[in-house]
Amino acid sequence: MKFDMGSSVLSNLNLRSQASSTDLGTLIRQLIQAAQPLEGKFNGAGKVAFDSFKVHSDEITAALNGSLSALLGGQSGMDAAFGEGDQEQGENAKSQMGAANFDAARFSGR
Repeated sequence: MKFDMGSSVLSNLNLRSQASSTDLGTLIRQLIQAAQPLEGKFNGAGKVAFDSFKVHSDEITAALNGSLSALLGGQSGMDAAFGEGDQEQGENAKSQMGAANFDAARFSGR
């Protein structure tokens, strides 16, 4: 199996995810603000549902932000791990090449 990924893929993904996280937070705040004029205009079950939405909107926002924060942390960790692995692989290759006896592999008749 071959796994080929550019060195900046996870960094770019992390940047785009951060931007999406900001966009999502903004959209949630806009939704809550857009619902403000409706406050006090419902009675009965409609009022209960609206009040529940308003109370849970903060919980939903916090849960989404927490989830996105964990996602960003995971992406950042993967980026660091892949970068360290790439560097370690290069160092191991140099070390093995330094220890190799290339003269012994020559097939010329000296």
